[in-house]
Amino acid sequence: MRSFVFCLFLLAALFVSKPVQAGDPVSGEDIRDTINQQLNAFQRDDWAGAFSYASPALQTIFGSPDRFRDMVLGGYRAVYRPKQVTFRDLDASGLRPVQIVFFIGPDGLAYLAAYEMERQADGSWRIASVQLIQAEAKSA
Repeated sequence: MRSFVFCLFLLAALFVSKPVQAGDPVSGEDIRDTINQQLNAFQRDDWAGAFSYASPALQTIFGSPDRFRDMVLGGYRAVYRPKQVTFRDLDASGLRPVQIVFFIGPDGLAYLAAYEMERQADGSWRIASVQLIQAEAKSA
């Protein structure tokens, strides 16, 4: 089911998003702020708030904050209750910027997340997809 949902993420993101044009400024600070705000909403169990940082395509796919919550709790616990969050590289060379984030999850395992970001018509950023993979390291 998780891989099916991920495929839906990618398809929706490809058809709905506005690509970053050459010369468009990409603010890493604004992108990190968007991700941090969603992480903060997770900490408060503010699912409507967390859902508001998802792209319109993802909001359409999930339909409600409750269904979004079920997906996060089912496969993204590392971003829901991380022990550690470290922002790494921002790759703005493609159609959409991708922010890499390192997490230590509640299980003590290390994860890398690739947040694909989508600029909205008003200039704000939303999260279009997240790929989460377990990294090699484990925290003490």
